[in-house]
Amino acid sequence: MCDYSLQHVATRAAKVGDTLVTTKFNNSITRGFSEAGVPNVAVCILPGTELAFDHDVECDHALGFFPSRKLRERVARFRQINMDNPYEHHDALEFPSGQVVLLTRLCEGQMATVLQLPAGVTGSEQEHHHEHPTATATAAEPTARSAETPAAPSDRAVV
Repeated sequence: MCDYSLQHVATRAAKVGDTLVTTKFNNSITRGFSEAGVPNVAVCILPGTELAFDHDVECDHALGFFPSRKLRERVARFRQINMDNPYEHHDALEFPSGQVVLLTRLCEGQMATVLQLPAGVTGSEQEHHHEHPTATATAAEPTARSAETPAAPSDRAVV
């Protein structure tokens, strides 16, 4: 997770066992994960990372003015979608039911634990793939994206 709208937020890579919280970042139009107790640093998650939430996941309705809803789901796999459009949110969670929810739609304050990283990813490989600029980077520096990032299947609903 390091969506296009987090270009001016400090980041770090996720590790197995991290306790994360859904956060609305300052100077950003999106929500994402931060480490519990460290709200100003976005935690970047690789596609395929599995997460377990403390409670049923709750997300905002797509139209904003409707009440939030509980998904009756507690585990998810991180995915990136809409990669063909650089101006859309890409970070999403896929649940066992097949439902895909944009990460920016998750209600703030939800706790999740990183269960496992994608198969075959070592700590050094994870750091290598983590190419998002930190808050100390200048706005002129480009943001790199992995061309290997899979898109969500087209038969899945995105909320």
